[in-house]
Formats: sequence, structure tokens, C-alpha cells
Amino acid sequence: ETGTGKEVFAKAIHNASRRKHNIFLPINCSAIPENLIESELFGYEKGSFTGASPTGKQGKFEICKDGTLFLDEIGDLPFSMQAKLLRALEEKEITRVGGHTPIKVNPRIISATHKDLQEMVERGTFREDLFYRLNVVPIPIPPLRERGYDIIILARHFLQHFARVYNKDLKGFTPECEDLLMAYSYPGNIRELRNLIEYATIFEKGSLVGTDYIKQKITASAEEEDLTLAEITRRFEKTVIQDHLRRFGSSLEAKRKIAKKLGISIATLYRKLEE
Repeated sequence: ETGTGKEVFAKAIHNASRRKHNIFLPINCSAIPENLIESELFGYEKGSFTGASPTGKQGKFEICKDGTLFLDEIGDLPFSMQAKLLRALEEKEITRVGGHTPIKVNPRIISATHKDLQEMVERGTFREDLFYRLNVVPIPIPPLRERGYDIIILARHFLQHFARVYNKDLKGFTPECEDLLMAYSYPGNIRELRNLIEYATIFEKGSLVGTDYIKQKITASAEEEDLTLAEITRRFEKTVIQDHLRRFGSSLEAKRKIAKKLGISIATLYRKLEE
């Protein structure tokens, strides 16, 4: 599933290895247009295509030739690129787009996907030889809802982090809040848990995070499934402004202070409250 922390696991492997003093470089295969993926991975020589840098460019394989290259969403790699990636892994060398000279590289490759690659192999949309080349030490990462007390460990970690970020004196969670966190299903996995804790950190006024803001966010998240991004943004902005009004007051001077603190004009503040 998405949001389970695959990149965090990959970085932990890198940091625990002999390559930890070299670069860790993540690249999302689904985020790069098909016509650019080869030049992103292998680089290009000067003048190799329209718009190319006049000095050429190193690709990701060259940049982390002795480090760790994390290929996220490998299941979205275009089929035409899979043979070229396989050759780079087998030969430990690449050739830049528009170039002729092989360049030796030896990064550790960690790949991840939320897709079923075995099924893609059977359908003919993922190369079988590349699958077996990558699938040496598979590490299934279960969704957060199946990881038991990890939820509380992660929640406490995120709380410490966001308490520092927002300069809040928060000591932990109430027992009822921890029970609620353990009972929730987290369709968005770790990303959603992090988002929940950040939200609660921003609005909690006591020394312990209770259930109120967690429930509020979970309910809002369920409702937001039918909202547009603009509507979700408007709701969140209005909630932030209303929280500041409760903290600083609703006088004109307080509103000017809030507007300055949020980096908006007083007119924008009034407009967002009325939306």
C-alpha cells in the first residue's frame, strides 16, 4: 500500500550499511515523463536533444555510483526502459543519452512499489528478467493498521517532532487518545498518522493530546473524500484563522496581528472567514 514508509525503510538500510557515507538518492519512477526517464537515470551529453544543457548532465546512476539509488514505484517504469535498466544492473555500467562511452557505476539498488509485480509479469507489462534481478531480498511492509503498537511509537515520535516545530509544550497523549489511535484503520497509512498528529499538535491547548482534535480530523478526512482540493484548503485555512482568533482575541488589533503572523492582509483574513 502507499504511505507505509518504504523510503524510510530504504534509507534505514542505507544508513546501516557500509555505503552510509555515500549518497542516498530517491527517484520516483512514476513522477518522471516517459521521454525524460532515460536522461534522468543515465544522464546525457551536450547537444543530445533540444533543450539539453550545453555542458551535458550526470544521471542518477552516476551521481550515486557508490551510494544507494532508491527506485520508488518501479512498477510504473515504462516497459521500454526496463531492458535498459536491466542492462545497467547486469553490466554495472551506463551510457549517457547521446554518448558512446560506457561509464562504470555500482550503486546499491533498492526498489519499491505498491503494485503486484508478479501479476504484471504474468500480464506481460513488467519484464520477468528484471523482476528476478530486483527481487533478491523482498521486504513486504505491512499497512500501519497491522503493525500494532508501532502506531503509538510512531505517534509519539511525530508528536515530539511537531511540538518542536510549532514550539508547543506537549508531553504526550491521554490514554483515551492512544486507544483511539490504536483502533483507527489508517487508509493513508503512516502519511495519514503524521498528518493527524501535526493537526492535533497545532490546535491542542493542554499538555496532553486528547481525542477531540484527532476525532475532528478523522471525521473531516472522511468528509473530505467528496470535496475538491479548493474546498479542503478553504476549510483548513478557516480553521487555522479561527484557532488564532481564540488564542489572540477578535479585536481589530488582534486580527492585524494574526494577519501579519499568517503572512496575509487583513482584507484576506476577513474574506477567508466569510468563505
